[in-house]
Amino acid sequence: MIEIAGAVAVEAIDEASRDQPDPEHRAVGVRGVAAHYGDPLREQRILDTAVGLVDRSHRGVVAVPGEERTGWLHTLTTQHLATLKAGEGTELLVLSPHGHVEQHAMVAEDGVTTWLDTEPGATDGLLTYLEKMRFFSRVEPRDATAEQALLSLVGPEATGALATLGVTGLAEPDALAVPGPKFRSGELPPRPTVRYAVAPLPDGGWARRGPLGVDLLVPRPAMDDVVARLRDAGVPVAGLWAYEAIRVAARRARVGVDTDHRTIPAEVDLVGPAVHLDKGCYRGQETVARVHNLGRPPRRLVLLHLDGVTTDRPPAAGTPVTLDDRAVGFVGTAVQHHELGQIALAVLKRNVPDDALLRVGETAAAVDAE
Repeated sequence: MIEIAGAVAVEAIDEASRDQPDPEHRAVGVRGVAAHYGDPLREQRILDTAVGLVDRSHRGVVAVPGEERTGWLHTLTTQHLATLKAGEGTELLVLSPHGHVEQHAMVAEDGVTTWLDTEPGATDGLLTYLEKMRFFSRVEPRDATAEQALLSLVGPEATGALATLGVTGLAEPDALAVPGPKFRSGELPPRPTVRYAVAPLPDGGWARRGPLGVDLLVPRPAMDDVVARLRDAGVPVAGLWAYEAIRVAARRARVGVDTDHRTIPAEVDLVGPAVHLDKGCYRGQETVARVHNLGRPPRRLVLLHLDGVTTDRPPAAGTPVTLDDRAVGFVGTAVQHHELGQIALAVLKRNVPDDALLRVGETAAAVDAE
């Protein structure tokens, strides 16, 4: 999609952006993605009110075939995967021994292979961990980024656009409620905490219903044809800037951008979609259980409104958030939203009140208490 007229590549705007393929992936033909196609705010409105097609083919893809794959992944990650069936998707985390978030992946199971798509730049770390934990398990994890590309239909009309490709009837996400502290063992069903419907695409690949629309995991050689079919059916394209604005407004944290090396799942609202609290042992489980039972993680994810008076450029990820000249957190993703103006996800200390007069650099900031 970077070849479409009007496309402006992410790296043309920011050479250091993490939203570009790994060098090793680029070397085997993985192309960069567009930040926008000439009008980022119009593209946002399309995603917010109708449907647009977003190129996210820079994301890494790990394939895990093998007859023991779901049980094996169940023991290594935060999600309950032992009962994962063909046609189901979910989310998972890999934690450090101390419970800090190291990896996040979206999951799609096709009955033969479990597909994990993850942040650009994170593929090697995830695959290295999985390979170290293989031992004698009958699994064959591999980097499949050069084989498969991720596209996303984003917006309230995403399933209608999907019908263009011959897939209908994808159920809405099915999420379990997060139990309260000190819940009874057995209270949570033995299934993924969120289930995303997955269906095969007629010409190869998979469609997965998700929180922002429908993800399409397609064979990379077929990507241009899929894009052409959707565009011919009237689906407009939108850049990654538009996608990120929709994600920020939905308060969905992105691991590696809206997190730091100390982040635990409860701080950034990842327990609900990615952590099963009653599945048994996995790396980092003790921290997750302790924090949940106490009920008060040390920090929290918030949506900030930035006044935009001193600058019209959103702050960079990692910029400190201060209160009375004292650092109380950091900004993750900051965007210019088509309705809300400058907004950002930030991680703040738990004791910072919602009505605090915050600053991000020279910019005044306020917590959205909704």
